[in-house]
Amino acid sequence: MLVTAKEMLEKAKAGKYAVGQFNINNLEWTKAILQTAQELNSPVILGVSEGAGKYMTGYKTVVGMVNGMLEELNITVPVALHLDHGSYEGCLKCVEAGFSSIMFDGSHYPIDENVEKTKELVKIAADNHMSLEAEVGAIGGEEDGVIGKGECADPDECKRIADLGVTMLAAGIGNIHGVYPENWEGLSFETLEAISEKTGDMPLVLHGGTGIPADQIKKAISLGVAKINVNTECQIAFAQATRKYIEAGKDQQGKGFDPRKLLLPGTEAIKDIVKEKMELFGSVGKA
Repeated sequence: MLVTAKEMLEKAKAGKYAVGQFNINNLEWTKAILQTAQELNSPVILGVSEGAGKYMTGYKTVVGMVNGMLEELNITVPVALHLDHGSYEGCLKCVEAGFSSIMFDGSHYPIDENVEKTKELVKIAADNHMSLEAEVGAIGGEEDGVIGKGECADPDECKRIADLGVTMLAAGIGNIHGVYPENWEGLSFETLEAISEKTGDMPLVLHGGTGIPADQIKKAISLGVAKINVNTECQIAFAQATRKYIEAGKDQQGKGFDPRKLLLPGTEAIKDIVKEKMELFGSVGKA
């Protein structure tokens, strides 16, 4: 059954490793991530953006699919189903649908409004036994139409949000969604260290995990990051593997492509990415 992210992230921060959040977009992605987590005995967080939720026809469909897979695939590792970069209204819909975790992205609001809305959701999440992620300092790049400049968060603002009782905190430290440009300056560890000092035992979240060098990932974990999000790398791997299969012209036999075989190379590519990241994050064997 689905669990909240609270216990797995508290264990991760204490153990100096991070749990991977891998976004899902369809059945194949979900299956690949769950099977890899089970194989590696690693806890995992399935991220669902509002756009992906809409694409999969709605949050209740997503919950039904994931719950069905947990049973049919005999998944025993801890799995949280998490709304990624949710609006206030999106969070309420996921509470109703049966998600086990939500993220409210109030980073684009003035800090007082971010605090007010987050405070309301802290109570709602607690009443429904869910974990809650909040954000301070916009993450750079674009995800589902949400565009951020990549500002570094104010440590004092981070403390204000953390003190509300959220489960985890995403803070901008120079990270971005999508592919990092060649002139990217890297993560601001000075900012991360200041935030960690202000927020104490609060598990911190690093968005934009695709393309960050391994040494920076490990340093971020050492400074309190306990959850790392990966999406773009899976998107690229899935698309490239599927395209190669199509271009190779395999399995046509005069009848067109078998969709199950068509998506298999992309699915295997996602498994490879998830395995690589779980090993880098140190979550293998930590379920």
